[in-house]
Amino acid sequence: MSMMGELNFFLGLQVKQSTKGTFICQQKYIKEILKRFDIEASKVIDTPIAMATRLDMDKTGSPVNQTMYRGIIGSLLYLAASRPDIVFSVGLCVRKSTSRMTHFLGSSLISWGTRKQNSVALSTAEAEYVAATSCCAQLIWIKQ
Repeated sequence: MSMMGELNFFLGLQVKQSTKGTFICQQKYIKEILKRFDIEASKVIDTPIAMATRLDMDKTGSPVNQTMYRGIIGSLLYLAASRPDIVFSVGLCVRKSTSRMTHFLGSSLISWGTRKQNSVALSTAEAEYVAATSCCAQLIWIKQ
């Protein structure tokens, strides 16, 4: 019979077992995120973001690397599952998805629009589903 040994890491979680109980920590995962996305020198704050904070477009800023941004957001969404103190901040960053729609009757454009999505999507597939739902609602309104 072979023994696997004590569990130390599981899906990015550090597991520490003692006589007082089992404790989990994601410090190693956080350090790996900071290193992977080269943000180790980022500004540190002691408190989460204020509830009244709004994110506006930085029109003079440089374009964002969407692949890296999605990677950071995905990593933070995974981290937020065990860190309720960052859920609002991560949700605020995730919510920058925008639905765009155009409606044609034959080959004629009859309606178009863009709208910031009201809910936080946990995946790109879910964001597409939200956009499709919004588009269908607009089509039903046009039909009536």
